[in-house]
Amino acid sequence: MALKRMDNVGIVVDDLEETIDFFREIGLELEGRATIEGEWAGRVTGLGDQHVEIAMMRTPDGHSRLELSRFLTPPVVSDHRNAPVNALGYLRVMFAVDDLNETLERLYRRGTQLEGEVVDYQGVYRLCYIRGPGGLLIGLAQELG
Repeated sequence: MALKRMDNVGIVVDDLEETIDFFREIGLELEGRATIEGEWAGRVTGLGDQHVEIAMMRTPDGHSRLELSRFLTPPVVSDHRNAPVNALGYLRVMFAVDDLNETLERLYRRGTQLEGEVVDYQGVYRLCYIRGPGGLLIGLAQELG
């Protein structure tokens, strides 16, 4: 049996509306929203009784998705948003953009902060890390040439 695809990456957030708006600004599309709760959900996650609001965001090419989750119960137990880039575990998502300067300009108006600086990687990519809503670490890359 072969792996078919990666379905989505999940990110737990504090403010679902602000995070949806942020990822729309980057260029993702809201595919749908739902509330997840009930005995079956707790069996899948191991969290028991849970109540979660989710939003599924899709990249324009339709191949990749982000599942944004806001836990109402149980409460969030750990916060990795201020972890440095070299912390263990899942840390960031990288997006390819057409125009890095224009994307950053739009995101700066939303309060996004540059984590380091924009760099040119061997004339192949311009890339950077930014902090999005709630301190989420996001990578942006523009292919050159």
